[in-house]
Amino acid sequence: MTAVAAHDTQGADTTHRALGWGVAIGAGQAALAMAFWWLNPSTVHALMVTMIAGVYIGFAVADGRPKVVVAESAVVVAFVIASAAAVTLTPWMVVGLYAAHGAKDLWQDRTHFVRGTRWWPPFCLAVDFTVAAIVAAQLLAGANFHS
Repeated sequence: MTAVAAHDTQGADTTHRALGWGVAIGAGQAALAMAFWWLNPSTVHALMVTMIAGVYIGFAVADGRPKVVVAESAVVVAFVIASAAAVTLTPWMVVGLYAAHGAKDLWQDRTHFVRGTRWWPPFCLAVDFTVAAIVAAQLLAGANFHS
């Protein structure tokens, strides 16, 4: 096996592990929202989306390029604003926020805009799309996300 082939195999293994753990963590995250019974699920999910988006700033700071820090900070501001709206508007915005976050992760995986994030995009994409799917299923089943 050549060094390139070994590297490709290792990268594929890392991606598969990241996706698998992302699905598991996503399922746990969707369940965790129900643990805060005194809050509306939309509120809990909006807080979680904002927290997750804030991680972008940490990766941007680790990258070190000012344009990356500014761009990722702008993304976080957009998620904070949209999350605040999701609390009072439709809970389908929560599904959209998780899907948008996953799409951002997919974009990051393709462009490598932020350096040093080999495992992060597939992991976060799997978390986000898993939670989005679970929340969508709950809403379609008639779950009340607003009191």
